Amino acid sequence: MTSPMHGPAGPAEQAPDVGLPPVLAAASGRVALARDSSAGAAAGALSGARVLSSPATRTGRRLRDRRAGRNLPAAVAVGSGLGALVAVCLFVRKEAFVVLAAAAIVIAVWELSNAFRARRIRIPVVPVVIGSVVMLVVAFLAGAEALLVAFALTAFLVLLWRVLDGPNPVRDVTAGVFTAAYVPFLAAFSLLLLAEPDGPYRVLAFLMVAIGSDVGGYAFGVVWGKHQLAPSVSPKKTWEGLAGSAVFAVVLGVAGVTVALDGAWWAGATLGLAIVATATIGDLSESLLKRDLGIKDMGSLLPGHGGIMDRLDSLLPAAPVGYLLLTVLVPVAA
Repeated sequence: MTSPMHGPAGPAEQAPDVGLPPVLAAASGRVALARDSSAGAAAGALSGARVLSSPATRTGRRLRDRRAGRNLPAAVAVGSGLGALVAVCLFVRKEAFVVLAAAAIVIAVWELSNAFRARRIRIPVVPVVIGSVVMLVVAFLAGAEALLVAFALTAFLVLLWRVLDGPNPVRDVTAGVFTAAYVPFLAAFSLLLLAEPDGPYRVLAFLMVAIGSDVGGYAFGVVWGKHQLAPSVSPKKTWEGLAGSAVFAVVLGVAGVTVALDGAWWAGATLGLAIVATATIGDLSESLLKRDLGIKDMGSLLPGHGGIMDRLDSLLPAAPVGYLLLTVLVPVAA
């Protein structure tokens, strides 16, 4: 039977048409309705169980990934591989570390030049790359004075190259000199450390503290981070993460300086706190730069990390501080 207002009738409405007495017909309709309702409820319960299990798991996973801010398995794998490569280069032959550092810095300069293009700023890449390699090599072979001379010559070459290339060079030259100072010049302080007789251990101690600061900040920030450190610059940075950076850096600084360099524990603690301060400033500075350029990462070469520059942002400003403190507080044995 078809209802003029509701379309085809359901089982409860069809029951009276089978020729049963009125009482039995009504009872039959109620049983059919109850049966259909029970089946629907059971199906809904089963379906609901599936919906509650799977999406909840996926949602939790998405929330954790969003809070972590990176692909953690990929980041751990890449970080472990890079750590092993650095250790091999440090302790097999110093020159191998120089080559590795030069390759990383050249890629970082390329990434930064691509980022500046987002604002139509053209860094003179060729003179900056040439100057970068020269700065790293002379820092290792000839010391701090030669590094300063190499930087001055690089800045002059950037200016000359861009002036000869066309009009309105001021913005491009400024960006080029900034890149030369920010990336290869700061990185060269790690090679000043390497040049010492116990250079590999000094570089290792510095890297332990700097990377430990990053790992501690990440771990504490993901687990306990609630209070933002600089929301307008980097919303994911928290005070809890900064505390984690300090804990990890001080512990690893004391361990690195006392074990690897036979120095005083307080020298390691001082190194740790100083590296935390400069690494955090460096991290926030690059976040501010990326925000101004309208990009999320400087590159995509390292899965789970971004680009080379995204891994060097805290190491670069920390390198001269590490060099200064280790030179003063843990002098090389005569």
